[in-house]
Amino acid sequence: MNMESSSRLQQVLSKGGFAVTAECGPPRGADTQVVRKKAELLKGCVHAVNVTDNQTAIVRMSSISASVLLLQTGLEPVMQMVVRDRNRIALQSDIMGAYALGIRNMLCLSGDHQTFGSQPDAMNVFDIDSMNLIHTVRTMRDEGKDMSGFELNEPPRMFIGAAANPFADPFEYRVIRLAKKIDAGADFIQTQCVYNMDRFREWMRLAREEGLTEKVYILAGVTPMKSAGMARFMANKVAGMDIPAPVINRMAGVPKKKAADEGIKICLETIAELREIEGVRGVHIMAIEWEEKVGEIVEAAGLKLET
Repeated sequence: MNMESSSRLQQVLSKGGFAVTAECGPPRGADTQVVRKKAELLKGCVHAVNVTDNQTAIVRMSSISASVLLLQTGLEPVMQMVVRDRNRIALQSDIMGAYALGIRNMLCLSGDHQTFGSQPDAMNVFDIDSMNLIHTVRTMRDEGKDMSGFELNEPPRMFIGAAANPFADPFEYRVIRLAKKIDAGADFIQTQCVYNMDRFREWMRLAREEGLTEKVYILAGVTPMKSAGMARFMANKVAGMDIPAPVINRMAGVPKKKAADEGIKICLETIAELREIEGVRGVHIMAIEWEEKVGEIVEAAGLKLET
């Protein structure tokens, strides 16, 4: 890929740097200031910022629009795109439109099922799955053709991301699925937030054995917890989440007023351990609606933003 048209995130990773990304959830409305305020909190702290696409199946400002707002503030977006809401025509159209507006990174996802969101009676689409979406973006970029074989006058040269959950069952299938996403065209991976370090280390060991860490950039997810209640909710109610009992007990073992500080401390300890694991090329800090803590975490963790 032409480095001149590539994203900052791609350049940092391709040069061997340790990448730092965060998240920005668009508002439930059209107020641009919500996005701009979050951008100010994240500016100078991270290499790129994920913009979620109607996360938890709740209607929000579009990820494309919010990504453009981030670009206007000087931040580099990672536009998330889910296959839940669009057929293949709309997906390809939005990919080209996003690239035309200056977006260079995208994360391909399935999307939370609409029954979990604010409008459970909505009809889902799922015309293609996330694996097909990854392959489609790569075909558009590398072959300059859409899914019908039509030649594009300007291919969208996206840096292609995908998600991975090392903690879902069956565990043996986790690395196989990672390999499939790489084969489909994923350039980088952002993982589910890591609390079970033993299981994550084993997943990384298997990925290294298969040579996958030589083919893709893996960014490990971390989420600072605000309270013991949040830890319990994530452990019991969020699908695919693995929070060991000692972590929950640690959060519950401090006074409520100090719980957030303890959550930050656990996050920093996790980042320190992740940096020592061979094949981990960055961290993805998921602090939705707690963006003011991202800069503090990055500084305390000693994460130097490489260019």
